Amino acid sequence: MLRTQLTDALKVAMKAKQERAVSTLRLILAALKDRDIAARGKGNLDGITDDEIRGMMQNMIRQRHDSIELYEQGGRLELAQQEAEEITIIEGFLPKQLGDAEVERVATDAIAELDAKGIKDMGRVMAALKQRYAGQMDFAKASATVKRLLGA
Repeated sequence: MLRTQLTDALKVAMKAKQERAVSTLRLILAALKDRDIAARGKGNLDGITDDEIRGMMQNMIRQRHDSIELYEQGGRLELAQQEAEEITIIEGFLPKQLGDAEVERVATDAIAELDAKGIKDMGRVMAALKQRYAGQMDFAKASATVKRLLGA
């Protein structure tokens, strides 16, 4: 279970005195705890699933990419480097990411399987991709690919 892997990795990082890993893992676990609390309010007492954790971590990576861009524009290269290190740590807990060609292939397959004809079917296609490939692709890029393939 991903939750256990994160906790175990935090313990190892603390023993090894890896400050960046410790701080990043604590951020992940804090965000996870927040999501678990929100899920309990909706009646889910077990917390969020591994797929939802992976999605949360994908969002964290996307936020860090945005921060890197801003830091580089502002000439704060040391902060950009810290964000890049955090991305590397987070990615270590995610499955291998699909490349652009693979995203296009699976999007094309999903469109064919669901018999999607136009932009009005985009939600169904994206839902299928999120269910099958949670944590394996950047859904913002996948959305643009699906939109292009549906002719929008």
